[in-house]
Amino acid sequence: MRARRAVLLLAAAAALAGCATGTTGAPDGSAAAKTPAATGPAVTPSVPAAAGNTPDGTLLVADFGGDTVTFVDPERGAFDRVEVGTAPYGLVVGDDGRAWVATAEGVAVVDTRTRTRPALIPYETETGPVTTGEYRGGGMGIALAPDGRHVYVGVNVPGAEGVLEVIDTGSRKVTGTAPVGRRPFDVDVSRDGAEVYATGHDSFDVTSVRTDTLRTRRMEVAPYGTEGGLGSWLKPHYAVVRPADGKLLLPFEGERLAVLDPRTGKVAIEPMTAGTHQHGAALAPDGTLLVVGTGPIASDDEEASLTVRKPDGSERVVPLDGPHEDVAVSGDSRTAYVTGGFTRDGYWNGIAVVDLAGKSAPVRLAAGERPLGIAVL
Repeated sequence: MRARRAVLLLAAAAALAGCATGTTGAPDGSAAAKTPAATGPAVTPSVPAAAGNTPDGTLLVADFGGDTVTFVDPERGAFDRVEVGTAPYGLVVGDDGRAWVATAEGVAVVDTRTRTRPALIPYETETGPVTTGEYRGGGMGIALAPDGRHVYVGVNVPGAEGVLEVIDTGSRKVTGTAPVGRRPFDVDVSRDGAEVYATGHDSFDVTSVRTDTLRTRRMEVAPYGTEGGLGSWLKPHYAVVRPADGKLLLPFEGERLAVLDPRTGKVAIEPMTAGTHQHGAALAPDGTLLVVGTGPIASDDEEASLTVRKPDGSERVVPLDGPHEDVAVSGDSRTAYVTGGFTRDGYWNGIAVVDLAGKSAPVRLAAGERPLGIAVL
């Protein structure tokens, strides 16, 4: 393990409260430094699909740097966008084609077939003025119940504990709230729908919320300890629920995979090999775990990458060009789509398309404006 992990850094002031120390630019993102334009062959924008005819396999990304979601042809690039609200972060899509998008203002409902926004559901939680950038208040992680009847959104309250809000998808109203950890980067649901898990980035925890009673239980997930507090970057970010046993998988720093058993609150650690700061995670239908290496946070970090981890724990690390944030995978498990938005500065406006068989190099697609959350329609 690298020497810097042994001394859990008190890096920067706690007032940063960010994903990492050394964040450049204003907290509202106004001074963000963009990386160079996409490399590789030029991408020709596709001809817009007719309204009501969004093709299967289209990508939907949340434009954290704008107020839209962008529809992306996975081979040719962006072809349409819909206004949803300020600084959209996470999104989830149901079997009925409706997308639920967590913005700074509320949860937007998007009909992905007609590419329209029929509703914006305001939060019950007071989050302060509507702003943009890494530290803004409002929705972050978001998930859909297995039966499609409820949406669960983690609401960030700057300087305070977060809140999980429950939305009835039929009435499109908030029907309940529960306290969770600080800056709920990610929200996941158990396979049976009985529990929701909110990953508290700034509180080093996962909060389990019973969906019937909204009773909560906090579970610390801090394989490097909690020294450094808000100024530390050794925190949980995104999680996935492993179908085989219901345990949560949370990657840390390309070095450790925290395996949280929500029944007991105990955490086991497995080794990882990417050696760089990690954010987004997704499970392919075949059980392969995909983890986004954002790129260097510390001087001894490796560059950006996508870890392809098989169920047996073996890993292949695919190098990526420039910072990345979140990942989605095609239904056939052959292709991963990695967003270039990045919650820190240094983002780029596009998606890396990764052949999971390793037969071709990743290709960059221009898509969206600081795209973070992503789903495959």
